Amino acid sequence: MTMKFPANEVLNGKYTTRTTAKSVFLVPFTLLLIMLPLSLMRSSREPTPEISSVSVSSLDNNTEVKQCNIFSGRWMHNPAAPYYSNETCHWIIDQQNCLKFGRPDREYLHWRWKPDECELPLFNATRFLNLVRGKKMAFVGDSVGRNQMQSLLCLLSHVSEPEDVSHKYSSDVVYFKRYFYHDYNFTLGNLWSPYFVRSSDADPRGHTYNSIMKLYVDEADEAWTSLVENFDIVIISSGQWFFRPLLFYEEGKLVGCNKCRIDNVTDLTYLYGYKKAFRTAFRALSSLENYKGVTFLRTFSPAHFENGDWNKGGRCVRTMPFTKQEMRLEDGAVEYILEMYVTQVEEFREAQRVATKRGLEFLMMNTTEIMLLRPDGHPNNYGYSKDKNMTLNDCVHWCLPGPVDTWNEFLLYMLDTMGSEAFFSSKLERVF
Repeated sequence: MTMKFPANEVLNGKYTTRTTAKSVFLVPFTLLLIMLPLSLMRSSREPTPEISSVSVSSLDNNTEVKQCNIFSGRWMHNPAAPYYSNETCHWIIDQQNCLKFGRPDREYLHWRWKPDECELPLFNATRFLNLVRGKKMAFVGDSVGRNQMQSLLCLLSHVSEPEDVSHKYSSDVVYFKRYFYHDYNFTLGNLWSPYFVRSSDADPRGHTYNSIMKLYVDEADEAWTSLVENFDIVIISSGQWFFRPLLFYEEGKLVGCNKCRIDNVTDLTYLYGYKKAFRTAFRALSSLENYKGVTFLRTFSPAHFENGDWNKGGRCVRTMPFTKQEMRLEDGAVEYILEMYVTQVEEFREAQRVATKRGLEFLMMNTTEIMLLRPDGHPNNYGYSKDKNMTLNDCVHWCLPGPVDTWNEFLLYMLDTMGSEAFFSSKLERVF
């Protein structure tokens, strides 16, 4: 598979790690856990909703229901083999095919997420496909969201292989994918929109790594909004693209920018565009007349560049997860992740309140803190053939197989425990 702008998806992030010594992450990670809820509560007098908790019942149809925060836990060593390999799954693209391109260590494949309060069941492909039988699911956003979709394709592949029907729906079959599982009447798709809002190149000479983009932050991108009403389950996510130079427009007028360095234009920072884009995306989903789907926000996925920025030799060579005691909060290396996370959650809380009034289900897959602990899971320089003489490392996307497979364990768990299977089915089938 070819990529339209393969380097951009590595290059557009804020990978300002500064120089990181070997003795990194000295301040306990527990401070971050304290800061997150405090930051959220500062913005409102209302109590913080249980957005990180899932009302669960066991997978054996036991009627007992309890609360379990599946996103609070730790990575545990697991000697078992991963669900698939690059030899058993042909859906892995080169960019995430770390085994194909010679990554020598294998330890990153043997860690599994263990919630504090319950067990996270293994991914059951048959169970997943039966839950989504007759449905349509879309990943909306950037290439990290597509990374999760490719993981899901691999996880399902030992039970059912789909037909690639992308050409029936779009001329851009790289960025707008559709896969159809005939045995289950299930469609899995990717709707490419890294900003969620209308965007264009500000530079008439065209797109480059550092060219300024125009973002119309109050106008949802029709590339996905014109299609999303046909889907029953939508997983929305984005992040790294907002760190590049951007011009922000509202009501058609320039109101500020991020890193534009233009006289008389206020630098509003990346957080302004990020907040506005999610606000616009959530409002679009809530206001579309025929959208009756279940929406998941998958929270910000952190990068792990060390010893330099993305274009200054930054890399991610670690082979083990961080412990919570190894995390640091010094010199901005984690603070910006916290800012991105809190920005998302604040917009999500309001969107969830509005959506509930409309009878829509908005849920949050809280993966930020979890993935912050996995600096070992990125391709680094094992996402391409060594004869290509590449000098840039990928510390944004995730190896397949790898820790990103956990996101789909979360997805199955959340789908399977939304009150009851009958409730879930009736909510989704209203679109037909």
